This record gives sequence, C-alpha cells and structure tokens, in this order.
Amino acid sequence: MTIRRVKAIVSYDGTHFAGYQSQPGMRTVQSEIDKALKKIHKKEPVHSVASGRTDAGVHANGQVIHFDTSLSLPLDRWQMALNVLLPTDIRIVGTDYVDLDFHARYSATGKTYSYKWSYSKVHSPFDRNFSVHLGHLRPDIDKMQEAAQYLIGQHDFTSFCSSKTATLNKVRTIRMLSLEKQGDYLIMTVEGDGFLYNMVRTIAGMLLAVGRGWNRPEDIQEILQACDRNKAGKTAPAHGLYLENVTYDK
Repeated sequence: MTIRRVKAIVSYDGTHFAGYQSQPGMRTVQSEIDKALKKIHKKEPVHSVASGRTDAGVHANGQVIHFDTSLSLPLDRWQMALNVLLPTDIRIVGTDYVDLDFHARYSATGKTYSYKWSYSKVHSPFDRNFSVHLGHLRPDIDKMQEAAQYLIGQHDFTSFCSSKTATLNKVRTIRMLSLEKQGDYLIMTVEGDGFLYNMVRTIAGMLLAVGRGWNRPEDIQEILQACDRNKAGKTAPAHGLYLENVTYDK
C-alpha cells in the first residue's frame, strides 16, 4: 500500500471555534477537518497536522496542514471532497502532494500574521467578529511605527508572550513589522521565523498603548530587556488576529 502526503492550505473564520487544536467535547478546526478526512477514508481515522495552533476567535487565511493517505485522488478532488464535508466556516483553498519528509509545523521557515483595528464611528455588527473597534481615541500611527522598530530583529520575547508559554527558548526573529491605515482599518502586519503563545496579540496591544500615549516608543526596548510579561501591556483581543501565510524553503 502506497502512502502519500497531502499538504493543504486552510482558511477559516475562528469565531465559533474553541481554537484550532482538537479538544475533547469542543468544536475546533482540527476536529472538523479530521472528521471530514475520516468520512473520505470510510471511517478510518486520519490525523491532520497543522503549522501551529490558533486560539479561540483567531482567523486564518493561510493555515497549512498535512495528512497521510492511502487514497490516490487527483488534487482538485481533495479540495472538492473536503469542502463538501467541512462546515462553511472552514474552506480548503489549495492542495498539493508533497514528499513524506515535509512537515507542516517543523518544515516551516516563517509565518505572517495581520491584526485589524476598525476606525468606524459605529462598529458594524457584521464586522464585530473580524476587527477590534478603536472607539473615539485615535492612536498616533507614527509613534506606533517608531515603537515597532525596536521589535524588529532577534530578541528574547519573554515580555511579549503568555506566562503559560511552555517553550523554554523564547528567542525569535521578527523580519518585518508594519502599520498601515487602509480605508476604515488600521492593519498591523508582522512576519518572522516563528511566534510564541500570544506573542502577536501582545505586540498589538503594546503598540496600541504607545499609539494612545500610555507608553513611549522607547519603552519597548526596556520592556524587551526586562524579560517580564508584567512589564508589557494587555493582550489584544483574539478576533482581530489573522494567520495570513506560512512559508517553507521548498
């Protein structure tokens, strides 16, 4: 029996999920994908592996997964079969056959996230789960951009991740971090070699604090050096966060 590995790009609305990773008795993205794979494989369990987990409420445009299969379906059939079986808040947007040594998590060389704030005077009920309302206090984007420069490069991000982070090595490299006003939205985009638990949301919360004048841009450097989560500001809400892209060498 020949085993083939399928790589899939997944988009999902995280609003009604208890995060990505399977949890007993909870609706998660992974559990829905594995349920669909089980149906395609005639009730034989198939376990999917993702590039990383996302929290409840977090969205994705470009999550990457892989799974192994004994079936020989054309690539477009994989996409079609999964989308027929998956709930409408999950879509498979691309599939490919890859080498068996490809791993969605361990082969990844980088990730890109975005964070979205809304400038709207009244936050639309149709947008409430997909952006975070800024309210009446408009941030100073120039100061946020100035603060962002201190985060670019290789740093110990202990101050910018959850105290529940299990990983001992908290050194990560941010390659790009930008803020841009696009229509009624302020968009933060960050790309790096990897991210710790709640790291992007903590960065978003800290930059907004600078933009609102609660911290100075140069405070970022001191907070990084402190290696103390209590020194950074509040973690930004989950529903403004999007996993945009995962990169691989091959």
